[in-house]
Amino acid sequence: MSELTAKAQELDAADELAGLRAQFVLDDAVYLDGNSLGALPAAVPGRLEDVVRRQWGSLRIRSWEESGWWTAPERIGDRIAPLVGAAPGQIVVGDSTSVNVFKALVAAVRMAAEDGDGRDEILVDATTFPTDGYIAASAARMTGCTLRPVTPAQVPEALSGRTAAVLLNHVDYRTGRLHDLPSLTAAVHAAGAYAVWDLCHSAGALPVGLDEHGVDLAVGCTYKYLNGGPGSPAYLYVRREAQDRFDSPLPGWNSHTDPFGMSTDYAPAAGAPRGRVGTPDILSMLALEAALEVWDDVSIEAVRAKSLALTDFFLECVSAYVPEGAVESLTPSAHAERGSQVALRCADAGEVMKRLIEGGVVGDFRPPDVLRFGFTPLYVGFADVERAARILAKTLR
Repeated sequence: MSELTAKAQELDAADELAGLRAQFVLDDAVYLDGNSLGALPAAVPGRLEDVVRRQWGSLRIRSWEESGWWTAPERIGDRIAPLVGAAPGQIVVGDSTSVNVFKALVAAVRMAAEDGDGRDEILVDATTFPTDGYIAASAARMTGCTLRPVTPAQVPEALSGRTAAVLLNHVDYRTGRLHDLPSLTAAVHAAGAYAVWDLCHSAGALPVGLDEHGVDLAVGCTYKYLNGGPGSPAYLYVRREAQDRFDSPLPGWNSHTDPFGMSTDYAPAAGAPRGRVGTPDILSMLALEAALEVWDDVSIEAVRAKSLALTDFFLECVSAYVPEGAVESLTPSAHAERGSQVALRCADAGEVMKRLIEGGVVGDFRPPDVLRFGFTPLYVGFADVERAARILAKTLR
């Protein structure tokens, strides 16, 4: 037994989260792609069968009230809230991340316009996931703003009296770099602008602290570290102090104060529900609710500690096993700058990842030359990490 194999066994034996793995449907593969699609929680299939057969099949229309379908967006939002550091009543679940980015960014610009400072510029993370950039460009055109792409590090200097809103990613999807949400949010506020954060690659992997750090608006998906399933609904966070001013660009009947009054005049509901639009996607919504049960009594701080330990150990194993010069880590070594993934640059990365998957290690590839490995602490163990590094080394040789 190698020294690192023995170390992996010791770390797994001391892992307080190890028992959670049994709550997921997994096989013998080392699954390091939870930053793209989380594994299936074992409770979901049975819950969905009940939703389909009893709630839809037997109760039918009665389930909107008797099975709690109507209140699901807010109820499930309150289950997500502790994972992103939010008090209840500030998160609504529904629509896609892209749609929620649009709602949040336009609403932020409208709040800035209401402040009366003549602000006409949106700053957007130049390294962002492409869709966020597309949405920001459209929002800028619609609101008459200028769009200015900058890196997160450039934000403090780029802010000015013209800045209305700033759209940033908490974790870079390619490199796994964690951006400084507290200081960047403070800088945005000091400039009199509004901060909108995309939490897709951080929620469920590390503490976010939305309330603590005064974030105005935030969005995120639920199919990565929250394990909600492919296409599971996203969520929208509207800080309580901003809810009365949240003017959605997509005012649907579900967000009306009297949705069944069928009035021709729109009057927004109070609180987080004004972030709703149309009829909720009940099947995927309730699958997500079942998936979130694995978080009962789980501390996000414990998840973060294990995440850092897993990524540290993976980098240690890669350094020991992989031929020198074969890969280059793009992920920051400093814990304060690292999310829950490791990105390695290597030649022929697409072919390497294909061979890794054939060898039982599932990560993903981002053109032109990046191998991405996501570490979901709820079900990834240290023996998985050591095995992945060994197979990577064998593949590269």
